[in-house]
Amino acid sequence: MNYDVIVLGSGPGGYVAAIRASQLGLKTAVVERESLGGICLNWGCIPTKALLKSAQVFEYINHASEYGIKTAEAEADFAAVIKRSRGVADGMSKGVQFLMKKNKIDVIMGTGKVKPGNKIEVKAADGSQKEYTATSIIIATGGRSRELPNLKQDGKKVIGYRQAMVLPEQPKSMVVVGSGAIGVEFAYFYATLGTKVTIVEFMDNVVPVEDEDVSKQLLRSFKKAGIEIMTSSSVESVDTSGAGCKVQVKTASGMQTLECDIVLSAAGVVANIENIGLEETGIKTEKGKIVVDEFYNTAVKGYYAIGDVVGGQALAHVASAEGIICVEKIAGHKPEPLDYNNIPGCTYCSPEIASVGYTEKAAKAAGYELKIGKFPFSASGKASAAGAKDGFVKLIFDAKYGELLGAHMIGANVTEMIAEIVVARKLETTGHEMIKSVHPHPTMSEAIMEAAADAYGEVIHL
Repeated sequence: MNYDVIVLGSGPGGYVAAIRASQLGLKTAVVERESLGGICLNWGCIPTKALLKSAQVFEYINHASEYGIKTAEAEADFAAVIKRSRGVADGMSKGVQFLMKKNKIDVIMGTGKVKPGNKIEVKAADGSQKEYTATSIIIATGGRSRELPNLKQDGKKVIGYRQAMVLPEQPKSMVVVGSGAIGVEFAYFYATLGTKVTIVEFMDNVVPVEDEDVSKQLLRSFKKAGIEIMTSSSVESVDTSGAGCKVQVKTASGMQTLECDIVLSAAGVVANIENIGLEETGIKTEKGKIVVDEFYNTAVKGYYAIGDVVGGQALAHVASAEGIICVEKIAGHKPEPLDYNNIPGCTYCSPEIASVGYTEKAAKAAGYELKIGKFPFSASGKASAAGAKDGFVKLIFDAKYGELLGAHMIGANVTEMIAEIVVARKLETTGHEMIKSVHPHPTMSEAIMEAAADAYGEVIHL
């Protein structure tokens, strides 16, 4: 079969690229070895949010008396929580199947490998092989849990995020290695359901890519929730020979041994670029990623790459945006290159974290003179009414021109609020324009207007 576009991988980069290609009149196919929707829909973004919602509901019930509600003691049915999460993921994957049919995209099930001459070889589950050709081939094979050399995953006692979503029973204790988004989300989920959780983080702060004020707030909130946190620490080895795990942790004050049922390795993501034909095709890689230009061309004409296999942030929405830009360029349109400094990052533990642009530290390092505004949710009427007073909104402006350099939020529902900042930055909105944009009362979003006002000495409710 000859196609205009074949996409290798059907995650949020691949399936979105395929749909956009079809919309633009290109004959399109997707190659997928497992389930449509990729890791995000099946083992990442979507099922984890379902787990976190169950944890949040359990937390609400346990604190019902604070809202004047009497309830019997709640009990978490771990197996039912897992089952609900899998059901949500399956529903989303079926939704992608529908979108493929609706957009007349051919779905080729099997393991794909790119070959020279604009070809993809697909090996089906029964071992049969078939070759397909396309004018443009887009590699969107995604990423997987990074394995640390001294923390080999056995899938039973030392696990990655996939196993963490489908454990047969709830562990009594868990050590989470790494405090990025995956680590803190699972730490919150398991701790809320009653597992004793310890986070071990190599860097000085939890969620180390975030602004330091956000890291400090999450540390306070997590400690209040009973989660133990060890920063500036590293796991040196894990002994799984007994009933549980003995984890050797190197800290500033020496070695410590932690005992737990399960160790969750959440030390980031590595790109799936092995055994997909890159070397034979002549596609260049660097530091474990495929080298591309601003429109996702690889070093070989007719081959493109998007998502976790290239150098941008390993986020679903980044992969989707890259897929659309890539395909629009292929179709002869004139898309703008993606602004990687205006990509929102969201972490869905409780309290939630959302951020975009420069941290305070990075803005200072870039030479900007700053105006910084901060509004705590403890001063927000809506947050008080909701019983969600932890956290704040912090805005960072360039003092010279009023440009909004970055925003950092921690609190209830902030992942729903960050889009306002992304649009504001895209439109080059200034601090004064944000102050004069009337926000509805009472809402959590008022904190954005108030934080802008605080930066310019005009805040009302502090």
